[in-house]
Amino acid sequence: MHPKKEPTRPVPAGPRPTGPRLLLPGAALLATAALVTGCSSGGSSSSPAASSSASASASATPSAAAAPGANQLQNDYQRVISEVLPSVVQITTGTGLGSGIVYDDKGHIVTNAHVVGTAKTFTVTLANSSKTLDATLVASYPESDLAVIKLGSPPSGLKPAVFGDSGKVELGQITLAMGSPLGLSSSVTQGIVSATGRTVSEPKGGDSPGATIGNMVQTSAAINPGNSGGALVNLASQVIGINTLAATDPDSNGGAAPGIGFAIPAATITSIADQLIKDGKVTNSGRAALGITARTAFNADFQPIGVVVSAVTDGGPAAAAGLQAGDVITKLGDTPITTMNSLTTALASLQPGAKVPVTYQRDGKATTTDVTLGTLPTG
Repeated sequence: MHPKKEPTRPVPAGPRPTGPRLLLPGAALLATAALVTGCSSGGSSSSPAASSSASASASATPSAAAAPGANQLQNDYQRVISEVLPSVVQITTGTGLGSGIVYDDKGHIVTNAHVVGTAKTFTVTLANSSKTLDATLVASYPESDLAVIKLGSPPSGLKPAVFGDSGKVELGQITLAMGSPLGLSSSVTQGIVSATGRTVSEPKGGDSPGATIGNMVQTSAAINPGNSGGALVNLASQVIGINTLAATDPDSNGGAAPGIGFAIPAATITSIADQLIKDGKVTNSGRAALGITARTAFNADFQPIGVVVSAVTDGGPAAAAGLQAGDVITKLGDTPITTMNSLTTALASLQPGAKVPVTYQRDGKATTTDVTLGTLPTG
């Protein structure tokens, strides 16, 4: 459950994509913190530095007028933290730790599937508390990297989080990321919504399901190992996402790329969590599908050239549009398709019911047909 270092890229389909590599900040095995103090000194009034200091003081005067606004923003931060942080917990397994969000007053807690991994039992620590509580797995849905666990004896006063409307998340909104980075429980970082609608593929291996997730929220709030499963919050004290991924800098040997993190949106969280709690499984994935079995196709030089259809689901979207076994899909909408991963990524950005042009090769001839996407089966 240590954060995975192997590279992957959250990019559109293509043979050689570009973009940040990712790590799953799901668990931290050891927490360390270094405290650094700084000092400053000023020059005498007879030195040139004194003039610079005087100029700096004069130029700072307008900032003093802005102080009431700054104080209000600080008050907003503190209000949100006091309202939401009690709903964010630390989850510990036998191999590491991550974060979670109190979902209801019955003791259900939502987190990432890669945080729980293969574990069935957990210890949970509430915010600002040293007492540990026992919890068990309700169900996990690795395809969307979400899971629900439940406290064995929920304490009185348990405070569920309030989830916001994903459709109202906008660029530039201030965000606070809450969780247990590096095991430092009840930690908060701040940033903004940097982008919406991102489709991201996770690293695969260990406890990571390697899921491809659509419609993610990108944020500049710092997300570090141990933050996964924690809350991304707006200034209305609403959870707008669950912290899941952080980008890595390819030039720093896998080190984190500051200010590039990703969160699963609230709408996906509530849809999947409600199903896991009610049925113990996901019955409606909410993910688009073509209704085919397929694999990556290669040319004579062993270069990927598309996705060859092995079979079509009877009565499914592809069958209804006339696709057949042996067809090689090369484009979905405007997105080139060269591999199964590129097809999965493209579909993750779309919704069931959408009508999308699909370009394919049959007997050496390119054909385009409109396919009304179905829903990915949940098995």
